[in-house]
Amino acid sequence: MELDLPLIFTMLMGLAILAYVILDGFDLGVGILLPLATRAEQDMMVASIGPFWDANETWLVLGVGILLVAFPHAHGVILPSLYLEVALMLISLILRGVSFEFRVKASGWHQSMWNHLFFVGSLGTAVAQGAMLAGVITGFRGGPLFIAFEFLVGIGLAGGYALLGATWLAIKTEGDLHARALNWSKAAVLLAAAGVAAISLVTPFASAGIMEKWFAWPRLLWLSPLPLLTGAAFAGILLSVTRLQRGTSKREWLPFVLSVWIFVFAFAGLAYSLFPYLVVDRLTIWQAAAARESLMFVFVGTCVVLPMIFGYTVFSYRVFWGKARELTYGE
Repeated sequence: MELDLPLIFTMLMGLAILAYVILDGFDLGVGILLPLATRAEQDMMVASIGPFWDANETWLVLGVGILLVAFPHAHGVILPSLYLEVALMLISLILRGVSFEFRVKASGWHQSMWNHLFFVGSLGTAVAQGAMLAGVITGFRGGPLFIAFEFLVGIGLAGGYALLGATWLAIKTEGDLHARALNWSKAAVLLAAAGVAAISLVTPFASAGIMEKWFAWPRLLWLSPLPLLTGAAFAGILLSVTRLQRGTSKREWLPFVLSVWIFVFAFAGLAYSLFPYLVVDRLTIWQAAAARESLMFVFVGTCVVLPMIFGYTVFSYRVFWGKARELTYGE
């Protein structure tokens, strides 16, 4: 039986993007929440993501690498439409990386400056990625309404990342910062819910095919659990955070797990809406794919690299699990 390599690479690219959004999402969220904390709390927040944040970005490199190598006809359409968003994301990621390293050695107003730049880099990355997502959903159309939609999705994704970051801090911290993280979780869940609702309402109108996929009977019945489970996850976060605040529950991990499920459900809905297109109503995964010989060569390399990335990710989280401690680089 011959392998459907374009389909396999689409699944691998989807896996890499989902892993990146969840893993880098919580450390971007911690950066977005940074200005809300005291100086000492900011140090502990950064320490909670110190062992993970750079390795988390490996999944972004893998996802973009698959797009560039396996679907050369698609990135010729996608990347020219996203010059501004990609440039904003790259500048923000660089700013974030530089700030992360320099803030540890800085003191006084210098450290405050790097903390603010770390926040700007984190927020800029989230908004740029949200704008890119909006462009993919709408097929890279232009005009004031689409620009407004890109901005709305950017803010919604930043809210989602803040939710991941706040629920991550609820696991990794103690004392006053733990209490603050629970309060941030409640605020962020409302912003994330608004973002998911906006995307869910606009996506069916991006294409007649997507509208048919979601609302044709009886398909609507089979798909109804997806939005219902997403709504239940949002309600579950509010309920579990309230119980943690009242001291009637010790399951600090539950709000983070439910936040991850929201991203998984949203990703599943988007994947279902867009498949089999890489560019809505214009380019399918099979039309965009490279020659089979090239795909087979890359497939062998991916089979070697992917388990290594997965294994390192699991190992690092296992080693550094537990409450965060002060992050130092020596004197």
